[in-house]
Amino acid sequence: MNPEKPIPQASYNECLDLMHGLMAYRHEPIHSELMKVRHKYSMLHLDVLILIYHFAKICSGAILEVGAFVGGATIAAAFGIRDSGQKKKLIAIEPGGSVKHKRLGTRNILRDFERNLTRERVTDFVTLIKGQSFNPETMSAVRRALRPDRVGMLILDADAGKRRDVDCYRDQFADGCWMVIDDVYGTDANEKITPSRADVDALVDAGLLEPLGFYGWSTWVGRWWGRHGVAR
Repeated sequence: MNPEKPIPQASYNECLDLMHGLMAYRHEPIHSELMKVRHKYSMLHLDVLILIYHFAKICSGAILEVGAFVGGATIAAAFGIRDSGQKKKLIAIEPGGSVKHKRLGTRNILRDFERNLTRERVTDFVTLIKGQSFNPETMSAVRRALRPDRVGMLILDADAGKRRDVDCYRDQFADGCWMVIDDVYGTDANEKITPSRADVDALVDAGLLEPLGFYGWSTWVGRWWGRHGVAR
C-alpha cells in the first residue's frame, strides 16, 4: 500500500469508526468472552477477534472463513451472529491436519475444531466444509452452502495464497464485503508475510480492495469493491 496516496475521506472516517468501536467494546461483556476465546483457541490478536465479532454482527449476507484451524475466529464470528439476532450463514473451510504450537498444538485440527464449537455452544451456527479452499469439490460445496446469499465478510487465515483464494470466491462477494486477512504485515520470520502482502497490495492497487488498517500483529482489514472499484 502506497503511503504517498491520499486517503479518501470516507475511508479515513471508517478507519476512525473502527478504532472507536474497538475502544467501546472494551467496556462490554463480549470483551471478556473473546479474551477467553483468544486464550483457548486462537493465534489472532484480541483486537482482530473483536473486529471479526463486530463485522459478523453488522454485515449483510453470509460469512466465509478460509483456514478455520481450531475455531477461534469461527467462534468470534458465531458470537457476532448470535448477538445480531439475525439468521446468517457462517461457512468455515478447513482441510485438517496437525500443528505443533506451544499453546495451541493439535494432533487433529478437525476433531478439535468441532469439539471447541460444541464447548462454546455455537455448532448450530457453523457449516464446516472439509478440504483445501481451492479444490473444485470444496468450491462447489461452498457455493451450494451459500446459495442464494452473497458473502458479506471474508476471513482469510490459511496459507500465503491470498490472491488465489480471493480469485476462487470473488464472484460470491457482495460489494462492501468486509475482509479480514492475516499474515500481511510482520517479521520476516513468518514466511507467509511477503507473498501475502504482495497479493493484497496488488488487489488494492487494482481498486478491488479498500484498506482500513492493520490490527494486532499482522492482520489487514478492509473492504471489497470488486464490482465497481473502490469508492473515492
